[in-house]
Amino acid sequence: MATQALYLKWRPLIFDDMIGQEHVIRTLLGAIRQGRIRHAYLFSGPRGTGKTTTARLLAKAVNCVHPDITRHPCNECAYCVAVNEGRFLDVIEIDAASHTGVDDVRELRDKIAYAPSEGRYKVYIIDEVHRFSGSAFDALLKTLEEPPSHAIFILATTEIDKVPATIKSRCLPFEFRRVPLREIVGRLRQICDDEGISIDDRALELIARQGTGSVRDSISLLDQIVADPTEHISFELAQAILGAASSQYVIELVKAIISNDAAYGLDMINGAVDNGADPRYFGRQVIEYMRSLLLIQMGSPNLVAASDEMLQAMSEQAQMIGRGALLKSIRAFNAAVADLRGGWQPQLPLELALVESTRPVVEEEVIAEPAPRRPESRPPSRPPSKPPTVETTWTDHVPEKRKTGPLVSIAMIEAKWPSFLEVAHRNPRLKAFIEWWRGYRVEETFLILQTDNKMLRQKMEQAENLQLIEKAAHQVFGEGIQVRIELLDDDAGAGNKRLPQDYANDELLMYGVNELGGELSVPDEEDQ
Repeated sequence: MATQALYLKWRPLIFDDMIGQEHVIRTLLGAIRQGRIRHAYLFSGPRGTGKTTTARLLAKAVNCVHPDITRHPCNECAYCVAVNEGRFLDVIEIDAASHTGVDDVRELRDKIAYAPSEGRYKVYIIDEVHRFSGSAFDALLKTLEEPPSHAIFILATTEIDKVPATIKSRCLPFEFRRVPLREIVGRLRQICDDEGISIDDRALELIARQGTGSVRDSISLLDQIVADPTEHISFELAQAILGAASSQYVIELVKAIISNDAAYGLDMINGAVDNGADPRYFGRQVIEYMRSLLLIQMGSPNLVAASDEMLQAMSEQAQMIGRGALLKSIRAFNAAVADLRGGWQPQLPLELALVESTRPVVEEEVIAEPAPRRPESRPPSRPPSKPPTVETTWTDHVPEKRKTGPLVSIAMIEAKWPSFLEVAHRNPRLKAFIEWWRGYRVEETFLILQTDNKMLRQKMEQAENLQLIEKAAHQVFGEGIQVRIELLDDDAGAGNKRLPQDYANDELLMYGVNELGGELSVPDEEDQ
């Protein structure tokens, strides 16, 4: 006869046996004792944290007939014993992964109307409910909203985001959390003591860490290690069976990162893998170790669960590595572990993470400055009567020259100038400026727009307006181009169209032009 697995043998039979989910158990016990039973519950959380077990305990509790309600479930009455043995007809467990279709839900809906065969409630436990199809959820929706008074639904899922909001809103939700390391170690120690298994505490901690907060996974790993119950299980034996690397490899690898010795670090990674360490779990060990260094640096060594010797080694290394380098290494190895998918060279992501971690945190790159170029210029669209003289006095509104970007070509500006005007014309604020652009020229990374209206020049040099002009220039000419405004003197702009001085000094008219996007039609001298 096959021996029962430890995680099945040690599955909790009462609420007090549950660990790590006190927030859920407390609420459910209060509801049971007050008789406030809901018609639908939704249990969500990581695998192995007790969702299905809690659903079975709740199914037992609502059908238990023990006279003391504080002892529900009692595991003594006929109904509790029948549920434990899997022969209670009114507790129906459905695996949504193998019953995904709408026909399965319709069959469930047809049978739910019948009264319970034995107990007080007919309880439907639907595991992995997120595997239902859309039509199956639709078929379940009405029944879930208005079930018969004798029916209770308990939905369990590891992927709550895949459950439709219409289903969530009709259920009482409970979120199960990963079980703390110390509580898992305590449960493993209890199992080992009752089963007569001799094992080191460090080995139990190693098993619990590899279980990553899942009680079922941790107990299964313990079951995997126990080949002979009479054999003592040492920490080294547990490491060899689970594929974990020696902690010395992890310490030496971090030492290589601190000393920027990539060659030595690569030797440590490959040495750990050659000695049977699983690359994925070795990466987790490195991350956990460096996380402990970070906690020690931040002044929280009480959060680090390690022996005194290990804490001493961690404290020394925490003083030798900078905060920035440590954070960079944690991110690199965390990304490497996420990237490990069993490729033909499984340790490669770890090696790449090491190389990234041993590079200097800040690398200065020498950028060659371009040779100075003589400014190119384009004459205004309407040639003035004499060469323009440019006012070069800068105002406080003009930003300082930024770092050198891509050089601007006069040929590119000429080719795309109509497109630039079209883009600028779409903006009501820029539309008022366009007709006062008398020409342009280029100087290295700058597009220099020329105007003969002093007031408009000041408006265009305001930060928000200059930003709009540069945004339009980036859209047409590409990123990196910068814009400057130049003022032509009165003689230079004599041949150009401009507002009479009376109009230009009229603040109300200029507000309509600049802020509201209005246009002024200046009469010709013949019409005046």
